[in-house]
Amino acid sequence: MDFHLDGMIRLFLIVTFLVVYLVLSLPFLGVERLIARRNRYAADIARLHVVQWAFKVVLWLSGTHLTVIGEEHVPKDQAVLYIGNHRSFFDIVITYARCPRLTGYIAKDSMKHVPLLSLWMKRLYCLFLNRDDVKEGLKTILTGIEQIKNGISMCIFPEGTRGTGIDEADMLPFKEGSLKMAEKTGCPIIPMALTGTADIFENHLPWIHSARVTLQYGKPIYPKELSKEEQKRLGNYTQRIILDMITQQKLLQS
Repeated sequence: MDFHLDGMIRLFLIVTFLVVYLVLSLPFLGVERLIARRNRYAADIARLHVVQWAFKVVLWLSGTHLTVIGEEHVPKDQAVLYIGNHRSFFDIVITYARCPRLTGYIAKDSMKHVPLLSLWMKRLYCLFLNRDDVKEGLKTILTGIEQIKNGISMCIFPEGTRGTGIDEADMLPFKEGSLKMAEKTGCPIIPMALTGTADIFENHLPWIHSARVTLQYGKPIYPKELSKEEQKRLGNYTQRIILDMITQQKLLQS
């Protein structure tokens, strides 16, 4: 099949699926809201599984061939802070589909104005970060801290935006404030290295193409076990670990 035609078909199928999913999910949201009045945890788990199923369908339609490394490093019995490099919209789809427990993502503030999608995101404990307002940004981080204390993992991409360099190693500096949720709660940081995700969509705009993607989880980082200097520059410390994993993957693929 022609390369561009294949990309057009995949894009059409994914957009159609997502629109139908969001529309048909409205009755589900009503039902789970009633369930939440009696058993909030059951409603939360139902939402988690339904969205993970939808994301797996999207990955299948996109033709993504995913290799996961180090998943044994992700604790299943406690909340964690996921930290990853960011190259594609598909980074969220791929990582959320693998979460073993309730997980909220830190998203840019503009996402809360997207109909239906923002409703789902709020139900999934996602938070919206206004990077232009320091006070509002602090409130968001404080809310994330409370969610981790309540057993809900959080995920943030500390570059602040999607990287556009030639490859994944060309990361933007990690924003140190992004790591406060781990510093204040003592929860483990799980570094995530994503390679190949931009080949699904961003490198072929506006079409979607099959790609080989790797998601590697690093060993948990416990801030309190680090030296004072490492704690002071926790973002930089975590970024170097992610960079090492990306470099390792590049060597294996070459």
